[in-house]
Amino acid sequence: MSNTAGGMVGGTRKKVFSVLKTVFLFALLLVYMVPFFLVIINAFKSNGAILKSPLSLVDPGGITFDNFTKAFERMNFLRSFANSLLVTVVSVALIILISSMTAWLFVRFNWKINRIFFAAMIAAMIVPFQAIMIPLVSIYGGTLNMLGNPVTLIAMNIGFGVSMAVFIYHGFIRGGVPVSLEEAATLDGCNRLQMFFKVVFPLLKSTTATIVVLDVLWAWNDYLLPSLVIGNNKQAFTLPLSTYSFYGTYSVDYGAIMAALCLTALPVIVLYLFLQRQIISGVVSGAVKA
Repeated sequence: MSNTAGGMVGGTRKKVFSVLKTVFLFALLLVYMVPFFLVIINAFKSNGAILKSPLSLVDPGGITFDNFTKAFERMNFLRSFANSLLVTVVSVALIILISSMTAWLFVRFNWKINRIFFAAMIAAMIVPFQAIMIPLVSIYGGTLNMLGNPVTLIAMNIGFGVSMAVFIYHGFIRGGVPVSLEEAATLDGCNRLQMFFKVVFPLLKSTTATIVVLDVLWAWNDYLLPSLVIGNNKQAFTLPLSTYSFYGTYSVDYGAIMAALCLTALPVIVLYLFLQRQIISGVVSGAVKA
């Protein structure tokens, strides 16, 4: 009888703890999402209504779409979107290609030089960007005169993004890609390049999806590095840079800024919705096998 009662008490405690944990996590979610919701609701309000009552759900004068029209025109949205798309797609594609092949090389060939390079990449992840941005601008701008060019921005994105991608791929390949599959491919007549793209790379699908989303979020939303590299070349402005046009010397168009932020974030949200299953499975597998 006592064992039954103890089991009931223990089961009740677990249920209560589970409910409390769920409530706590839901409260954290609400706190985290409040700024996002404020951006959305204020995007449909006039500038005066935002200044008077930014927390109100609806503009007393009614919902307006003028902010989106204004943002679309002043941002030169199509050109900025094309620039962001070019920089993000090319940067992420090259990061995936370079880092996956590099990680596979590091795992399968235990050379001393590979261990040194891998340790250097891990160490590079610790160095904050703010510590090197001034020398970076000085060298590429003053010495090499390569600023104001999207190609330079893509090259820097690759340089800053490869280390983390190699680290993630390295853990998955070491524990999740059997050597026997590569040996079988070799016996079938595949060279190393064919073996990688036909056998190894397809097994990295979930990890690749995780890296794609992480790097797309970073490259698409980054403001500091593009502002340093692109500078005043408005023809090469990305979406985050183009939103700065709504900040005047003495005034700020908050409604247009909120609409511009919504337009900028929408493509990334759509990408995440399409890849969320692969992201979760990639994170879990990487955590278990790294």
